[in-house]
Amino acid sequence: MFGTQSKRDLALELQAQFPILRPSIHARRANLTVKFQDLYGFTVEGNVDDVNVLNEVREKVRQQGRVWWALEASKGANWYLQPQVSSLSEGIVLKSSLKLAALANSITLKRLIRKGIPPVLRPKVWFSLSGAAKKKSTVPESYYNDLTKAVDGKVTPATRQIDHDLPRTFPGHPWLDTPEGHAALRRVLVGYSFRDSDVGYCQGLNYVAALLLLVMKTEEDAFWMLAVLLENVLVNDCYTNNLSGCHVEQRVFKDLLAKKCPRIAAHLEALEFDVSLVATEWFLCLFSKSLPSETTLRVWDVLFYEGAKVLFHAALAIFMMKEDELLVTHQVGDIINILQRTTHHLFDPDELLTVAFDKIGFMTTNTISKQRKKQEPEVMKELDERLRRLNSLRTDDK
Repeated sequence: MFGTQSKRDLALELQAQFPILRPSIHARRANLTVKFQDLYGFTVEGNVDDVNVLNEVREKVRQQGRVWWALEASKGANWYLQPQVSSLSEGIVLKSSLKLAALANSITLKRLIRKGIPPVLRPKVWFSLSGAAKKKSTVPESYYNDLTKAVDGKVTPATRQIDHDLPRTFPGHPWLDTPEGHAALRRVLVGYSFRDSDVGYCQGLNYVAALLLLVMKTEEDAFWMLAVLLENVLVNDCYTNNLSGCHVEQRVFKDLLAKKCPRIAAHLEALEFDVSLVATEWFLCLFSKSLPSETTLRVWDVLFYEGAKVLFHAALAIFMMKEDELLVTHQVGDIINILQRTTHHLFDPDELLTVAFDKIGFMTTNTISKQRKKQEPEVMKELDERLRRLNSLRTDDK
C-alpha cells in the first residue's frame, strides 16, 4: 500500500480523514454540548471550545504528516528501520560515519514519534518499531490462521469471560459493537489466551485489543501487536491471575508521584486517597478507556518505541496538570471527578505530552526497573497473605 502511493496521494488520504468539525449555529450561540465522531469512529461529547481544540489538533496532524512525507521522500520509505543507536550495544560494529547516521536517525525518530505518527503511517511504523514484525517472522506464515482454527469452538474460563466482555467493549462504536467487530475481537483475544495460558485473558485487554484492531486494520497484525505488547513492551505479570505486575506498577507510580509531585502526594495521603483507584484502569487499559482516542494513540506511539516508562510520564502529567485543583479538595470523590473530567477532555495530545516530557523530567527505563525490583517482594508477600486468608475462609465455610 505505502510503496505504491505517491506522497501527494498519501497527503490527500490523510487530509480526507480529518474533516473540519462544524457545530451548528445554535450550538455555537448557546455553547451547548455537541456530539460527533472522531477519526476512529468513537462518539465524542464536548463543547464548542473542545471542537475548536480538535480542529487545531487535526491541523497539527496534517503538518506532522508533511514532515514524515518529506523524510520518506529524502531518506526512503523505511528510513526509520536503519540501524538505531540501540543496535550499537548489541555488538553491531559500524563505521564512524554509519554511527553518526544511526545517531541522527535515532534522535530524529524519537522527536518525530513524540510529536505523533500520522494515522495512515501508524500501522506500519508500529508494526516495525515495536518488534511485532520480527516476532511474526519467527513462526510459520499461517500461524495466526492455524491458531484461530485450532481453538474455534473450545470453551475455557477465558473464552467465557471474553464472551461476557465483548458487548461491553466500547458499546455504540459503529464497527466494534457489531457482530463482525465482536467476532474479530473475539478471535484475537481467544487466540492470544491459548498462545499464553499464563495470561489467558484479563479484563482490560479487550479495550487494548479493540483499539489495536481499529489502528492496525487486520486481525493478524492486531494479534501480533498484542503479543509484542504483553511479551516484550509491558512489565511481566501485568495481566496474570493475581495481577502482580499491575500491583507493582501501582506502587512504583505512588513512589514516583511522591518524588515528582510531593505536594499532591502529601495532600492525597492526608485524605487517605489511594492513587490506584484511578491509576489501575489507566495502566491495565493503557489509557484507552480514559483519554480521547488520538491522545491515547499518541501515548501508544511512544509506548511502542520507548517502552512502558511513557505510562508513568502520562499518569504523572495528569496529576501535575491539575495540581492547583487537587490541592483544594476535601473529599475522595472530588479527586476522582477532577481526574476523570480532565482525562475525558484531553483532546489535545500535546497538552498532555508536553507536561509528560518537559515538566515531569527525565526518567530512564533502568530507573523504573530498579523501582520495580524494590517493590516486587512486598507485593508478592501481600498477595501470598491475601491468598492464605482466602483459603482459610474457604476452609472455615466447609
